[in-house]
Amino acid sequence: MEHINFLAFAMPAFFIFLFLEYKLAQRKKRPEIFNYESSVSNISIGIAERLINLFVAASFYQLYYFIYNNYRILDIPSNIFVWFALILATDFVWYWYHRLGHEVNFFWAAHIVHHHSEEFNFTAAARITTFQAVVRTGFWCILPLVGFHPTMVITMLIVHGAYSFFTHTQLIGKIKWLEYVFVTPSVHGVHHASDEKYLDKNYGDMFTFWDRIFGTFQEEEEKPKYGLTHPLKSYSFLWQHFHYYFEIYELWKRSSGFKAKWKAVFGSPAHMDQDIRPILEKRFLQDKSNPHQRLRFRNYLYIQLGICTLFLTVFTYYFDFLNLFDKIFVLTFILITLVNCGALLEQRRWIYYLEYGRIFIVSSYFLYEEDLTAFLFVPLAIMIFAEQLFSLSKRYQNVVLQLESE
Repeated sequence: MEHINFLAFAMPAFFIFLFLEYKLAQRKKRPEIFNYESSVSNISIGIAERLINLFVAASFYQLYYFIYNNYRILDIPSNIFVWFALILATDFVWYWYHRLGHEVNFFWAAHIVHHHSEEFNFTAAARITTFQAVVRTGFWCILPLVGFHPTMVITMLIVHGAYSFFTHTQLIGKIKWLEYVFVTPSVHGVHHASDEKYLDKNYGDMFTFWDRIFGTFQEEEEKPKYGLTHPLKSYSFLWQHFHYYFEIYELWKRSSGFKAKWKAVFGSPAHMDQDIRPILEKRFLQDKSNPHQRLRFRNYLYIQLGICTLFLTVFTYYFDFLNLFDKIFVLTFILITLVNCGALLEQRRWIYYLEYGRIFIVSSYFLYEEDLTAFLFVPLAIMIFAEQLFSLSKRYQNVVLQLESE
């Protein structure tokens, strides 16, 4: 599990590169590259994926070893030529995983979160969900099955992931001679575009020749418009993760017969009924008279993301030394905070009660650690008393949910 401790530095490194990208965008006078709400949403999803993967990543690696030890087809040695073959094989598997992720509803439900963002920068690279990690792990299992040692596979996946991170930026322009072989930010930006000519193109992660071979390559011509063809009307942390599963279920309910229901789950996203999402958004999301109003007290969001990042970094580093109760506490605290961030962007008034829940969880944890669980009623009583005496909910909403004047 040494790789877990190494990954403790992934989030700080991410923010260092993000800061450099932001400063360079300012120097080049390109402020449109960053959008406050979208960036917060992107980072929140990235934190959640890193957090949850701490609990499941070990299972991924164990699965690779199980397949390699019991079912490998070949005994592939470790040498420079094998490493070169592995990097090609890794990107080839990625190409087909990625392509099916766009062509099959069930896989698209896991991958669509990566394409929600209407900005294209390093924060967009963070939009990976654990659902997506689980799906692609199934594809990665092909590599140890063929006979590549799991240690080699894991190492190559880290290299592969690091490379793809740096292809999510607009600050590097077209490098046409390089694009004959390697995926560049321009090439990958086309993949993130919603323009009709750019749809379902450039699935490769490191190399462009798979796309050229299978007819899915498209170079950048006009400046791309990033995001979905039908943008999501919400920054809700939970809605962004689960909306497409609801859409699949709604389509499945509408379908008659086994074939139609099968296509609802495993058919093409291009055939999804376009009236489903607006219906679900009306059912589950609040209507806002001006969805573009911005929170004035944005520093509160920055503080929460900072706390989450600090918690995640320390948690990752000491993960193997913590007991189950500690792990559940950190998991719950960070996830509630991320839901809170999404609710703030949505200006949801019920987040005040979510704040109470978070305070109660923290209080309960420390009381448990000090063997004082008999006093769990104390923080609850204090919160009820404070609310009744000072009307904290109104004060909180007036300050935290205050909007910028137009």
